[in-house]
Amino acid sequence: MGRYSSQGTSDMNVKAFIVTASLLICPMTSCLAAEIQAAPDAGWREKVRHFAEANFKHPAWGYSHSVRDYDLARQLAATDGVKLDDDVLFAAAMLHDMAAFPGYAAKDVDHADGAAELVGNVLKDTGFPMGKLQAVQSAIRTHMFFRDPVGPEALYLHDADALEWLGAIGIARLTATVDLTGTIIGGSPDGPTVVKGLQANLQAVPQRVLSKAGQALVPERSAFLKRYLELLGGQTDDFKKL
Repeated sequence: MGRYSSQGTSDMNVKAFIVTASLLICPMTSCLAAEIQAAPDAGWREKVRHFAEANFKHPAWGYSHSVRDYDLARQLAATDGVKLDDDVLFAAAMLHDMAAFPGYAAKDVDHADGAAELVGNVLKDTGFPMGKLQAVQSAIRTHMFFRDPVGPEALYLHDADALEWLGAIGIARLTATVDLTGTIIGGSPDGPTVVKGLQANLQAVPQRVLSKAGQALVPERSAFLKRYLELLGGQTDDFKKL
């Protein structure tokens, strides 16, 4: 094989390599570098991710839900052209439901408030920039749809989490809370209780999605949930045979 000795060709090859590498690291369709602010040393993220994946195991509010919340919050903010502190969003998204699990839950304490109190203990030894802890706590406290978020990270986590109660994913999540043993925190005792929860979500959640990008997703997800309930009611004698 021959070697290219032309300086011009060499420069072109270098530029092509840089462009290719950039696209591999950050595809055009998902790169939010210009819109996201993050700490240069992000090694703490793998520690937090591992902690969440290892400890939060539930199909409704476990690790996979946290990942979806994070991804959707970023998507909504990018659509609205809003800059986010990705350190705050990532930490809050990964840990916002931790107080819904045994070992972290406290009696008579809302899981959002409980998680906000506990999150510092998880983050302090990971390398997380602790100057951002208060913003993480704020986002966690207000992630539920019935609370009022303050700040962009809190807003988009709030909306992502709200949208997770609608559409196909909302049905799947709430159905997964059925617990005949009565041992799951936040569990539903039976199918009819799940239906009541889905009906309540359909009524309460849509108007609590606050961002422009989030509101744009509400009609489709609400329509899917509404149609599902109509079909289920028709096939179960108005839920009497559920």
